[in-house]
Amino acid sequence: MTNKYMYFIANWKMYGDIKSLNTLNKVIKFSKSNKINKGRLIYCPPYTLINSFLEKFKNCQIDIGGQNCHESENYGPYTGFINSRMLKKAGANYVIIGHSENREKGEDDKLINLKIKSALKAKLKVIFCIGETLNEKRKNKTQSILSKQIKAGLNQIKNKSHIFIAYEPIWAIGTGIIPKSEELLSTISFIKSKFKDRIPKVLYGGSVNPKNIKDLKEINNIDGFLIGGASQNPNKFIDIVKKTYS
Repeated sequence: MTNKYMYFIANWKMYGDIKSLNTLNKVIKFSKSNKINKGRLIYCPPYTLINSFLEKFKNCQIDIGGQNCHESENYGPYTGFINSRMLKKAGANYVIIGHSENREKGEDDKLINLKIKSALKAKLKVIFCIGETLNEKRKNKTQSILSKQIKAGLNQIKNKSHIFIAYEPIWAIGTGIIPKSEELLSTISFIKSKFKDRIPKVLYGGSVNPKNIKDLKEINNIDGFLIGGASQNPNKFIDIVKKTYS
């Protein structure tokens, strides 16, 4: 059982439409109960649903985030993209940056750094994703990879008070496999050790579900979870939150 204030971030990825709003009723009701007075629920839906989610959540404490943003602070000729200013004006308070699915498609540390700077300037809180591949893990490069990603991603950013770190080992995403408890405890501690002045909240992501949350919640240096597939199912999402505090 944990008594910590925890963050539960629902990353819906490229799923959902207007009909999906009905699935949120159970979560809204749950959010108004006393069962989650020490936690924060944050939904990151597709851009097309941000405004609809905002309306749906207007009478409860559930927050909204975007799944990515363009690096430009200003409007411009970037077909198919939206920037941090647009996210903020749409009602988002958070944004996920550096997710492995986007890194795989070409986002490098330099680009991620520009996106984080842009998001912070727009007054968004950043969920900064880092993680190693299975090959890097097998070569014992986890710490060096994470260190590089943190250093480059947060280059020249002095005020880190609005940055969350989401540790998502790439080999765990969508596989159902999670790191061993002692391994994850050590890795989270290492991530926190990279910050001297203000230690950020460090979340874990990668196949989080109602079955493995019982093990994950016992790792006392985790400050919350970035949840993918399971967050699209209201019963599973609620179950994850309940079991974290039970």
